[in-house]
Amino acid sequence: MTARTHVGFPLRVTAQRRTALLDDDAYLRGLVEAVIFTRPGERVNRPDFGSGIHQLVFAPSGGELADATKALVHGAIQRALGELLRVEDVSVEAVESTLTVTIVYTPLISGAPGPDRRTLTVSGGVGATP
Repeated sequence: MTARTHVGFPLRVTAQRRTALLDDDAYLRGLVEAVIFTRPGERVNRPDFGSGIHQLVFAPSGGELADATKALVHGAIQRALGELLRVEDVSVEAVESTLTVTIVYTPLISGAPGPDRRTLTVSGGVGATP
């Protein structure tokens, strides 16, 4: 079976002046990042798209922040991408002013190469850029 290709998001052009194409892994990774970093209501035609973790940036650090972040991220990814992947685990680590979120997921689209589970880790905090 040949791997499928997807138009890169955000839309960009390669050095050969062609539309950038992505394999299944890179495509899914980009979709997960888009869900995490999009605020609900930011997309006009999809007001429920996004995780809302931006609202937690100034919340007090601790177990409650980690639990809220875990619930927001897991629910948002499963709601937006449930047909393309299954969220296996979301772990959150808060160290000082930095929050690190690790998502473990299994692609449900056929043709995704490699091992079943994928891991994506993102971190940020006050004054940090994602």
